Amino acid sequence: MKRAKYILPVFFATLIYVLISMTLGPNGIRCINQMEEQKRILSKQTSDIQNINSELELELTALMNDKAVIAAYARKLDYVSDDELLVKINGLKPAQTTLYDTGTVIRHEEPSFLGEKYCKIISAFLGFMLFVIIFLYDVNKGNIVFGKNKRPLVAGIPVYDLPQVE
Repeated sequence: MKRAKYILPVFFATLIYVLISMTLGPNGIRCINQMEEQKRILSKQTSDIQNINSELELELTALMNDKAVIAAYARKLDYVSDDELLVKINGLKPAQTTLYDTGTVIRHEEPSFLGEKYCKIISAFLGFMLFVIIFLYDVNKGNIVFGKNKRPLVAGIPVYDLPQVE
């Protein structure tokens, strides 16, 4: 059982690796959240452009089929029919045509994440640190002794080599 505790750093390093990979790795929670945010922005932009497209299709259909709409549009462009009188008034601003705002250009952004290499290095380092801590604890408690520092035990009682005084 005393030696089995040295397997603990391996399990600890594996746990740390899994946690770092799940949160900060390439397929981690942080990366997925960034991609979902991009998806939400793209979906909103797409729906805005689709609404503008449907408005333009309605306007095109009206301009192709409805004579009243064609006449109104021609008047906006300063055309007049034969029976109309033209009166020009100075000082008025020209009528503005509808401008459609299609938004800004959205470029794909790569999500930021911690690479697998760094996840493995961090977990191996922390596992090694735990191994060193357990090892130094055992050395401090006397469970591991180097060289000739071993004390002989006789039935659980330590025996010391002391010079005999006469």
